[in-house]
Amino acid sequence: MYRVPARLRALTHCRTIRRATAVIATVALFLSAPVAAHADPGGPVVLAANDLPVVIGNLRTWLMGLLAAVATLFLVLAGVYWATAGGDPAQVERAKGALKNALVGYALAVLAPVLLEVVRGIVEG
Repeated sequence: MYRVPARLRALTHCRTIRRATAVIATVALFLSAPVAAHADPGGPVVLAANDLPVVIGNLRTWLMGLLAAVATLFLVLAGVYWATAGGDPAQVERAKGALKNALVGYALAVLAPVLLEVVRGIVEG
C-alpha cells in the first residue's frame, strides 16, 4: 500500500486551511458591509408589477424554453436507450416511450403561445 509522505500531507492540509480561511474572510467581508444602510433611492420607490401583456409574454418565453429543454432531454434519453438496447425489446419500448414524450413536449412548446392567448382572453374577460 502506498503511503503519502508526511511533508506532502502537511502541504495539502496547509493549502486546505488557507483556502478555507480565504473563503471565510471573503464571506465575513461581504456580510460586514452595511450596504442597505447607505442606500438612498433619491426619490419615491415604485414597486409595481408589469402589465398583464408583459407578464404573459415573459411567461410564454419561459414556458416555451422549459418545455423545449425537457423535450430535448427526453429526445436525448430516447437516443441513448435506443442505442444501448442491443435488441432487447423492453429497452426498445422504453426508447419509443421516451421518443413519444419528447414529441409531446415539442408539441406543447409550439402550442404554448396559443394556450397562453386563451388564458389571457379568459383573464381579461
